[in-house]
Amino acid sequence: MKKYGFGVDVGGTTIKMGFFETDGKLADKWEIQTDTADNGKSILSDIAQAVDNKLAQEGISKSEVQGIGIGVPGPVRSDGVVNGCVNLGWGTVHVEEDLSALTGLSVRVGNDANVAALGEMWQGGAKGSKDVVMVTLGTGVGGGIIVNGKVVAGAHGAGGEIGHITVNNDEIEPCNCGQYGCLEQYTSATGIVRMAKRKLAKTSEETALRNYTDLTAKDIFDEAKAGDEVALGLVDELGEILGAALSNLSCVVDPEIIVIGGGVSKAGEILIETIQKHYIETSFHACRNTKFALASLGNDAGIYGCMQMILDMD
Repeated sequence: MKKYGFGVDVGGTTIKMGFFETDGKLADKWEIQTDTADNGKSILSDIAQAVDNKLAQEGISKSEVQGIGIGVPGPVRSDGVVNGCVNLGWGTVHVEEDLSALTGLSVRVGNDANVAALGEMWQGGAKGSKDVVMVTLGTGVGGGIIVNGKVVAGAHGAGGEIGHITVNNDEIEPCNCGQYGCLEQYTSATGIVRMAKRKLAKTSEETALRNYTDLTAKDIFDEAKAGDEVALGLVDELGEILGAALSNLSCVVDPEIIVIGGGVSKAGEILIETIQKHYIETSFHACRNTKFALASLGNDAGIYGCMQMILDMD
C-alpha cells in the first residue's frame, strides 16, 4: 500500500506545507499564513486543519499516512519540545505531543535550519553525502550539521547555530541574540549591508554603491560582479569571515561537503568561490579538500527535510 507524509516548514510569516509519497516524490505543496497572534496559540491547530483538509481532498485515510515532520525557527530538544521561538511568539511548546494529539498522527519536530540540511542531504545539493554542514545566509545566519546521516541537535537544541559563533571581539553593536561580534552580524544579508554602510561612511572611494538609497545584499553582489572595487572588497570580507569560521568548524565535524543556501546564496559562484578560497587558506590540511556546493532545493529544502525525518523514524 502506498504511504504518504507531510513536511511542514514553519516560518514567521508563512507555513510551507508539502504532501509527499514515501519514495520522496513531492505530490503537492502550498502555504498557509502563520498566525502569530496570542503568542502563536493557533499555529498547531491551523497546521492540523490543513492536514485534515488535504487528506479529505485526496480521499486518503490517516492509516495511509506515516506522519508529519515539522521544522520550526528555534531550538528543539530531543523530547520534541521547542525551547522558545521568538518569531512565532512561542515559549516552551510540546510540539510533537500537541500536534500528534490534534491530528492522531506521528509527529517529529526539528530546527528549521537542521531540517533544511536534511533536505539537501536527501534530495538536494548534498545528495549522496552523509557528513554535511549546511549554512543558510538570509536575514540571519542559520546552520545545520549532519554527521553520519544524523543531525547534531545538541543537549539544548542549539547544535548547528553557527550564526552565533563569535568572530569579532571588538564589535560594539549587539547581535539580535544579545551577544557581540556574531558571525550573523557580518555574513547575513543584513550583515553585509551593515558592513557596507560602515565602509561608505569611512571611505571617500568612488563606488556605485553610493547610488542606492536602500542598499541590499543583492545590490552589493551585483556591483561586485560588475567589477566595483568597494563591492568586491565587501564580498571578500564576507568570504574571509565565513571561510575562517567554517574552517574552524571543520576541525570539529570534518564534513564531506558544505552547502550554502538562503537568499544570499542566489549570488551564486562569486559567493561560493570567495568562501572556498578563504576556507582553504585557513583550514587544517586534512580538511582542505572539503567540497562546496550551492543548495539546490531553494525554499523547499525545509519540507523535504521534514519528510526525511518521518522516513528516518525508528
